[in-house]
Amino acid sequence: MPNFSPLKNTLIWLVVLAGFAFALPNIVPREQLAGWPAWLPHRQVPLGLDLKGGSDIVLKVDRDSIVADRLQATIQAIAQALRGSEIGYTGLSGSGQEIQFRLRDTSQLAAAREALNTLTAPVEAPDRAGNPIRELVVDETTAQEPVRLRLTNEGIDFRLSAALAQSIEAVRRRVGEVVAAEPVIQRRGSDRLSIQIPGLEDPQRLKDLLSQRGSVAFRWLDPSIPAQQALDTRPPAASEVLYSLDDPPVPYLVERQAFASAEDFDDAQPGTDPQTGEPVVDIKLTAEASTRLATLSQAASNRQFAIVLDGQVVSTPALGDVIEGDMVRLSGDLSEEGAENFAALLRAGPLPASLTVIEERTVGPEVGTDAIANGLTAGLVAAAAVAACMIGFYGFFGLVAVVAVIVNVVLIIAVISLLGITLTLPGIAGIVLTIGVAVDSNVLIYERLREEVRNSSEPLRKALDNGFSRVLRSIIDANLTMLIAGVILFLLGTGAISGFATTLAIGSVTTILTAHSLTRRLIRGWYRRRRPKHLPRGIRTGFFAEADIRFMALRNPVFILMASLSLASLVLLVSLGLNMGADFKGGSLLELRSKQGTADVADVRARLDELNLGEVQIQGLGSARDILLRIPSQEAGDNADQTAMGLVRAELEGDYSFRRVEVVGPAVSGELTRAGTLAVAAAILAIILYVWLRFDWKFAAGAVITTLHDVLLTVGFLVLTGIEFNLASLAALLTIVCYSLNDTMVIYDRVRENLARYRRMPLSVLIDASINQTLSRTILTATTTALALVALYLFGGSRLVQSFSATLLFGVVIGTVSSIYIAGPVLILFNRRNNRLGGELGGRGTTPGTATGAA
Repeated sequence: MPNFSPLKNTLIWLVVLAGFAFALPNIVPREQLAGWPAWLPHRQVPLGLDLKGGSDIVLKVDRDSIVADRLQATIQAIAQALRGSEIGYTGLSGSGQEIQFRLRDTSQLAAAREALNTLTAPVEAPDRAGNPIRELVVDETTAQEPVRLRLTNEGIDFRLSAALAQSIEAVRRRVGEVVAAEPVIQRRGSDRLSIQIPGLEDPQRLKDLLSQRGSVAFRWLDPSIPAQQALDTRPPAASEVLYSLDDPPVPYLVERQAFASAEDFDDAQPGTDPQTGEPVVDIKLTAEASTRLATLSQAASNRQFAIVLDGQVVSTPALGDVIEGDMVRLSGDLSEEGAENFAALLRAGPLPASLTVIEERTVGPEVGTDAIANGLTAGLVAAAAVAACMIGFYGFFGLVAVVAVIVNVVLIIAVISLLGITLTLPGIAGIVLTIGVAVDSNVLIYERLREEVRNSSEPLRKALDNGFSRVLRSIIDANLTMLIAGVILFLLGTGAISGFATTLAIGSVTTILTAHSLTRRLIRGWYRRRRPKHLPRGIRTGFFAEADIRFMALRNPVFILMASLSLASLVLLVSLGLNMGADFKGGSLLELRSKQGTADVADVRARLDELNLGEVQIQGLGSARDILLRIPSQEAGDNADQTAMGLVRAELEGDYSFRRVEVVGPAVSGELTRAGTLAVAAAILAIILYVWLRFDWKFAAGAVITTLHDVLLTVGFLVLTGIEFNLASLAALLTIVCYSLNDTMVIYDRVRENLARYRRMPLSVLIDASINQTLSRTILTATTTALALVALYLFGGSRLVQSFSATLLFGVVIGTVSSIYIAGPVLILFNRRNNRLGGELGGRGTTPGTATGAA
């Protein structure tokens, strides 16, 4: 074995040591971590809400409300500017983003435009290109009457972004009114906020608070004409008709100008009227507002005013009846909960724009605890099964592989801890999958070492050196495909895809380090201590060493069968379609547990049928106490799905606990479909491009056809089994692509090497020889990966993980078969004339004696 650079040795062992140091805090209770020295690592892996319980709510800023606010404010600003310049006008109105008015004297057109210069001038805030933004522009196409102006899209986008930034603190205050836990609030895109609240089991009250803008104002009633007459004719210019919260709503004619609003309120608390016992809200006024309202009360104590909340009239008391010093007592048929929510809105302050809940994912703490326990159980079972398999096949070398895999997992945990990456349930699935797939690198090494020793007359030291050197490229190829997939999925995917992609990408990097560099140094240490002349006797994979199975002799019937199955899968997909989950078609998914006794499916169905929510699907889940509800999208916007969710909670929460809730609005489902499809397509294209550059175009084309076959058969499997197709299924499909390409590249790599060695051998014979030479690796890798996936399916617990692992397990079997009976025949199909690869070696810059071995 070679003498390694002391610097490289030091770096590798420092990385391993650092990995254990940064991973160690995760097995130490938080109380003990507080007593550790400051120079030691303290960070633990942050757990996602699906592992510790809580709610993840996505809010969208209502662009229409931004436009409406800007339209109204701009109309008022235009009126003020024209009056200030003593320019007469008429018909000032607006619709959408358009505003128009007429001048009483058309000769004042130039003066009017000059008066509006301050409104049409660029704002100071630059856009992304560093250019000023014009919020209002004059329509230059009309030189005469009427004068038309337009709110620009750039200006609306600027106001939307500003409103989103201002909403963060307001949302934080409202969350604080519901739960003491500190929320994680992040901007998502240009118009959304993501709120994660750990420990929140029932987010209904919070959603009610967040869905209200909370704009409260005191506005005089206009007694000049009755409200109905104003509706039938036209209200006065300074007034408008608003409706009450009653059922049916009552119209009121209310002055537009408020005499008190949110900035005048210092505090608000729910209370009870001592005379009537009814719930009320006591508002403390600021000093300035208290003085002003006291003066108003003396002048017009009997005058009625409207308490307006988000454009609706809450009540219409007389001013003198509600003011007591610096306090205002509000009543008006408020329930106890309504008074609490009203007070909370006043304390938190209004939102700068209306927010809509477009996505909700809530997990109860029991579910999170179960998910952690199930994930650990699945991981331990998978690790034990893989370890037993490796030790059984490779003896001492298998033990070395187990050590390398353990270090691999430790490094993954260390990186996640160090970077503060949130670990989710799909992330655990990625780690468990890494346990199975990472073993493949060790299998590649050991099979290559065994082959080098068997076929070489050189000393064991030299054979070991050659084996490690020649297998490095194959290890890099296999893990780079995983890394490419993980990075692209992380950048373009969301939710379950991102969680899975994170551990997949990290695991692909750590596998290269542990499987090759660490394993090589461990085996070097064994060689230096023992100075053996032969490999350990415990290696038991040589029973395929002399195999001469004629795979290509059956290529035509098997290829036709596999192609027929692919075509059948395509027909099934078109005719029956996939069982799309809420991620892609919108709607709600609820996991319920009966509080007493078994769940009564018939009773639940009857109660939900009365709510008219469409075709609700109900099925058992796990124990007899658990049921799973699927409520279709209500097709009336995102608010309709939230309304349906509220109805279901009100109907069932007395008898059932809501263990998991997922509500995906139609806007989000459409975006998830586009983003998920884009992520998978981009990842596949990137992987194929890598294969194209790494091999010849014929190999790349063969890999593409093989991959397409595997994807089609997996999709057919999903259609036949009815497994829900969700974001996790997309991640599973991409993993199958990576696995299939990995298998195909191993065989193609050996084909390319044999092309350099045996230039006159017929291609079909050469492919058979290449498959036989890599057969031990193919079978053992499929076995270890399948063991990990079976453990994940049996002990993963979550339906998400079970469907994910079942899909992957099918894909592993199909990918293993296709790497032989699709990848090989395609190469022959492309070279029917001379049964060769056109004299090519199939690789770029490959020469005999330097080709990279794959087995």
